[in-house]
Amino acid sequence: MLRSEVKENYKWKLEDIYPTDSAWEREYTLLTEKIAEIETWKAGCTQSSAALAEAYRKIDEISLLCERLYVYARMRRDEDNANAVYQAMADRAQSINVKASAALSFFDPALLGVGEETLRSWIKTQPALADYAFGIRDLLRAQTHVLSEKEENILSRAGDFSGGAKDIFTMLNNADLDFGTVDGKPLTHGSYILFMQDPDRLVRKKAFDRMYQTYQGMINTIAAAYSTSVKKDVFYASVRGFDSALERALFADDVPKELYTNLIGTVRKHIGVMHDYVDLKQQLLGLPDMHMYDIYAPLIPEDKKEYTYEQACELVLQAMAPLGQDYVDLLSRAIRERWIDVEETKGKTSGAYSWGCYGTHPYVLLNHRGDLDSVFTIAHELGHALHSYYSNEAQPYSLSGYTIFVAEVASTVNEILLTEYLLKNADDQTKKTVLNHYLDQFRTTVVRQTMFAEFEMLTHRMAENGQPLTPESLCAVYAKLNAEYHGKNMCKDEMISYEWARIPHFYNAFYVYKYATGFSCAVNIVKNIRESGSPDAYRAFLKTGGSDYPLKELETADVHLKTGEPVEACMQEFASALDTFKSLFK
Repeated sequence: MLRSEVKENYKWKLEDIYPTDSAWEREYTLLTEKIAEIETWKAGCTQSSAALAEAYRKIDEISLLCERLYVYARMRRDEDNANAVYQAMADRAQSINVKASAALSFFDPALLGVGEETLRSWIKTQPALADYAFGIRDLLRAQTHVLSEKEENILSRAGDFSGGAKDIFTMLNNADLDFGTVDGKPLTHGSYILFMQDPDRLVRKKAFDRMYQTYQGMINTIAAAYSTSVKKDVFYASVRGFDSALERALFADDVPKELYTNLIGTVRKHIGVMHDYVDLKQQLLGLPDMHMYDIYAPLIPEDKKEYTYEQACELVLQAMAPLGQDYVDLLSRAIRERWIDVEETKGKTSGAYSWGCYGTHPYVLLNHRGDLDSVFTIAHELGHALHSYYSNEAQPYSLSGYTIFVAEVASTVNEILLTEYLLKNADDQTKKTVLNHYLDQFRTTVVRQTMFAEFEMLTHRMAENGQPLTPESLCAVYAKLNAEYHGKNMCKDEMISYEWARIPHFYNAFYVYKYATGFSCAVNIVKNIRESGSPDAYRAFLKTGGSDYPLKELETADVHLKTGEPVEACMQEFASALDTFKSLFK
């Protein structure tokens, strides 16, 4: 489908950010001027608490302009990645962001030059610094990793190309790769899962082989891109004085390395549940053996039920009732006021996401397929969107941006609430379908993402130890992990060793583990809401934005991740859900 064929009410309204591209150009010019003005005020910005507060205000103006320009240009490009106009605007937005970052790179070293005692005194005595107190304290915590002004400037300038590996993979994956057809039907990122869920095993195998043969054909290029991305991570960790890329990635959230390794350890401790899941799937599907192209096949006969976009939205609205009427009303507004881009079209970025910028409402990109998974995707992405909305509403710009660590909590709470609603209000056949989906969430969001997290840990460790990241070594690491996580009864398909090559999240190092921790936290939050009958603690969490470190913010919702209990409880819930599902077939 071409974008021109999509109904207007199925397209997001980016005009709420900029009414025209000309308006974008005017703010681009304004930003250029503000960047040039930095030289006129940088020298005196730390001479007094009042001067520092004014400097923060000016930096916020520049940062918000950078954010708005970049978000608009990238989302326009995401409508059609082959559109040369928005490719150019996105590149310009990226470049001016790097320019602004370089021009402001003096600030943190200059701030640290004031001295810790003076800064802490200013925080107490200057009301205009209240919104920046957390950031200042965080900078003082990180001061051993902050370089000189000259060195920070050099690193900032490197930002113009340090993301090159990710950009290359994005263009290759979304614009250049052609996956061909399966039985005359186009194979795309969006249709691949549908093929994997086809009851015909031969269709699944054809799609599986065709997809990974495409990546196999480009494996040298993709391995070079990923290796470059990993080396970039190792470089930045080294120059900033961290022991490893993992330590650097966790530092910003004040997350101990043990939380990451304990996640892997806890999931591996309970990996027998995953093996039982694989064995049950083989049994219920009546297969003589189990292959990776069978893993997405429903455990029950295919549910033919289709959901229009309107029907899917209505289900989500009903399911979110435990979060309060104003939450539901805001969801309705998102649908009505075109915060959402719905249809899959030629050149459009695959998958789904929620994004936006401070000062305007958030947006959601979908590629709606009409199946039950698509309903859950709407609930998931709107969870992100409303988290952003409440954070932006409650916090000043400097504290509004919550970290990725907590981002997946809100989206998963919505998914679990939708699961519970459907289990209460569906017929027996649909309940089986929903439980099948729920089990798949544990498989994909907890176990699979933990496997991805272990892959990232191992590949970065290889690079840090001087081992080359080649197509052969990367495929070998991935194949071994895949076999261990899926159990001895899963056939060792050669093609699955190439799966790492199609995972875009690997270009945001040590990101994927947050899906698993987020899901674990969400399980606990829904339990708390159910037992207390009130969403108040959770709603307070949604409004925290970036006002504290994520583990502290989660404590607002009565979730204590450092103890390890949420992950342990999550894997126990996986086992319980599997037992419940088995009981439906007795």
